[in-house]
Amino acid sequence: MIMSSVAEARLVLGKRSTALLGAVAADPGTPLAVGVTGPGGHGKTALLTELARAHQRAGATVLEGVPSRAGQVDPEAVLLVDDAHLLDDARLETLRRLVDARRYRLLVGYRPWPRSAALAELTDALKRDGQQVVLTPFTPEQTGAYLAGVPELGRRNDLVAFVHAQTGGVPRDVERLVRGLRGQEEPVTVSTEPPRPAVLQFGPDLDELASGVRRLLLAVAAGVPLPADLLGVLLDRTPHAVEELVTATRAAGLLGADGRLSPIVRRAVIALSPATERTAVWRRLTELQLGRGAAVLPLVLSLRAAGVLGDCPAPALQAAAEEALSGEPTLAAELFAAATAAGLPAGARQAVAAALAGDLDAALRLADRLLAAADPEDRVEAATVAATALAHRGQVSRSVELYQWSGSPSAAAFAAVGALAVGRPAAAADMPGDDRAGGPPTLHASAARLMAEGVRESLTGPPTTALSTLVQAAALLEPDGRAVLLPDSPAALAALTAIHCAELDIAEGVLDRAVSTGIGGPLMARRHRLLQAWILMVRGHTAAAEGLAAVAADQRPLESRDLLLASALRLGIARRNSDLGALHQGWGPALEAVVRHPVDLFTLLPLGELAVVGARLGDLGRLEPYLREAWLLLDRLGGPALWSAPLHWTGLHAAILAEEPAVADEHVAALLAAADHSRYAAVVSAAAANWVEVLRGVVDPVRVEAAARGLHDAGLYWDAARLAGQAAIRTSDRRAMTSLLECARVLQGRPATARGGQPPTGDGTAPVADAVTDPAQHRLSDREHEVAELVLAGLTYREIGDRLFISAKTVEHHVARMRTRLNCANRAELLALLRTVVADRSSSAGRQPWPERAAR
Repeated sequence: MIMSSVAEARLVLGKRSTALLGAVAADPGTPLAVGVTGPGGHGKTALLTELARAHQRAGATVLEGVPSRAGQVDPEAVLLVDDAHLLDDARLETLRRLVDARRYRLLVGYRPWPRSAALAELTDALKRDGQQVVLTPFTPEQTGAYLAGVPELGRRNDLVAFVHAQTGGVPRDVERLVRGLRGQEEPVTVSTEPPRPAVLQFGPDLDELASGVRRLLLAVAAGVPLPADLLGVLLDRTPHAVEELVTATRAAGLLGADGRLSPIVRRAVIALSPATERTAVWRRLTELQLGRGAAVLPLVLSLRAAGVLGDCPAPALQAAAEEALSGEPTLAAELFAAATAAGLPAGARQAVAAALAGDLDAALRLADRLLAAADPEDRVEAATVAATALAHRGQVSRSVELYQWSGSPSAAAFAAVGALAVGRPAAAADMPGDDRAGGPPTLHASAARLMAEGVRESLTGPPTTALSTLVQAAALLEPDGRAVLLPDSPAALAALTAIHCAELDIAEGVLDRAVSTGIGGPLMARRHRLLQAWILMVRGHTAAAEGLAAVAADQRPLESRDLLLASALRLGIARRNSDLGALHQGWGPALEAVVRHPVDLFTLLPLGELAVVGARLGDLGRLEPYLREAWLLLDRLGGPALWSAPLHWTGLHAAILAEEPAVADEHVAALLAAADHSRYAAVVSAAAANWVEVLRGVVDPVRVEAAARGLHDAGLYWDAARLAGQAAIRTSDRRAMTSLLECARVLQGRPATARGGQPPTGDGTAPVADAVTDPAQHRLSDREHEVAELVLAGLTYREIGDRLFISAKTVEHHVARMRTRLNCANRAELLALLRTVVADRSSSAGRQPWPERAAR
């Protein structure tokens, strides 16, 4: 490297530059022996050149080279000797004598290797009788100072960090990278790779290297730790010879003190080495690693990152894929595919990896071919893969058949779960799902057995027993569940069970652990995320639910089961936000999702939500066949209260929206009959009874508030606030109305406030003295309902006026009057409350109360 200025030379020297160059300038005639040493590329030549120039400026003559005898040197001249490590012993001895004489001016540069005995004696003499300068890489500050001197680049922090990280601070490499960056036509930006012109500058250096050094560099460029014995076998050298190669490579400035290559040197070695030589070294390295039984995944990952995965032999790719399967199934699927492309036949493990990665198309294609032609062991695993993929795609009955055929303990348990999910309890009874099917009681098999037991208990036993069993099943898979193929995860089933019995905290906990431990790999990750979002929605946190659902639905298309859940989640959020446009927009895709996934036990939750949306849109009839199938399914299973209560609850709300009092009464009766079964059933049965009474014009504020608070305590925040709000706008008692509105605010997660934004009184109750005299005025008129719905839809006052053929000023007047009537402190509070009390047109206060319940 040739540096062009005093400043650059001083960068190499650091703090000692001023003193050394200053001493030469102050007294150039004083005898001075300076030894400059460092690996190649560290500025040895540049520093010697600058010192020589300092002497020349002082009038001294600078001579290069070493005479054969010390007596031939002119004491008045300055002797410059670079690359002294290449000199023979006689000339090194001459230099040593000149240093010992202490009457000559000597500038000597040399690398740390090769280090002969004569060079070692010269080094000792320079340390004793002269000055030795040891060159080291730039510090980050020095790299920044160097860049500051380049007008096109400047001292940008991001650029300094990039250059220093790429080069390790080696001055030669800093200069080359900077030159490459300056040569870019586009504005200089920081990227992950150095520009190609900078890499190409290493070509001459690599061409001059001995074959053994190049092979060593290629081995190190693979990016994995290389023990000395492995290097010896790889390079066909003795341990001593290997050590010599390593030392030589370090002395050339290509290998760091830590035995690694800087990123730019590694890139150059990979890109500029002959492809045949690179392939030969890396193939041999992978073969050696496989032969030693060592991990090959780190090596394969390094080659993949370098863009030369094709240099890996197929067995190494297959072994690396197996290593990756437990932690990164997507990577494993890629490596299995690469092994197949390299000549190995596709096997069941490749199908497993594709399924775990969520690529069910590839998994099913592979599994189907293996079922037809593979050996018995691969066929069994292929059947498991196909069964799992079909379960995720809604073909549960076919999945059960394949699980039964495969015959493993886990498969028998999964078959039992599937049979119960489609309402075939007799078939599930014939599938023990325990260790009687043979095979060791592994964590996987034990978790599968507990899953089957938990689902059975959810149909016939106490919900707490079922929940405990499913949570235990999920816990068994937490240590090593990433590589387990699951038709549904025990965490998801535990969460569904917890949601159905109003234990949302437990549902959140088990899902959080499933996400953090990666149970089921990427295949199950989105189901876990969607269920987390569902809990947020139920609790009224619609913005957070929407964000999490968007993350879960990102990247690859959703499978039919997840698509159904995501569609219901999207519409459930829109319903709670009173976003009529989003409801209309999402209804068609949601119906398609229902068609794609046959009804089963684990899809009743989204189906119930869609029933409410269908009623809200006046299109419930298109969903009726699927709802009938759901009730038939529950009948075949004996009408389990755990699974039927939520469907009765959503059925009640669909009946309310559809103005079907008789149907609503049937759902209320069913909920009351199940009230003793679970906390959820008890809470929603009380709320349901109060809700229909409110719709009939009978508002008991104490009972309504108790029911609403019960819903809130069970995690149904939005439903709780809505019940209190609906009761508030239907009561004729002014004090009850105010109390219920404050209750709705609190249950909605907002502080209770009095009219006009006044705080509550000291005893915690809101003042009511300023309430409007006529309680009927607290109800919204039909026109106000129309305005409220359009405000909630996001229209401006002008757009609302155009829609309703009134002026924007009139719209503003309606909004102000609603704010006063509903006792809201500000617009944000009004909008939040309107979503509760004007959630649907059919339940508005302008409608007539429902008729009395028919006598039975």
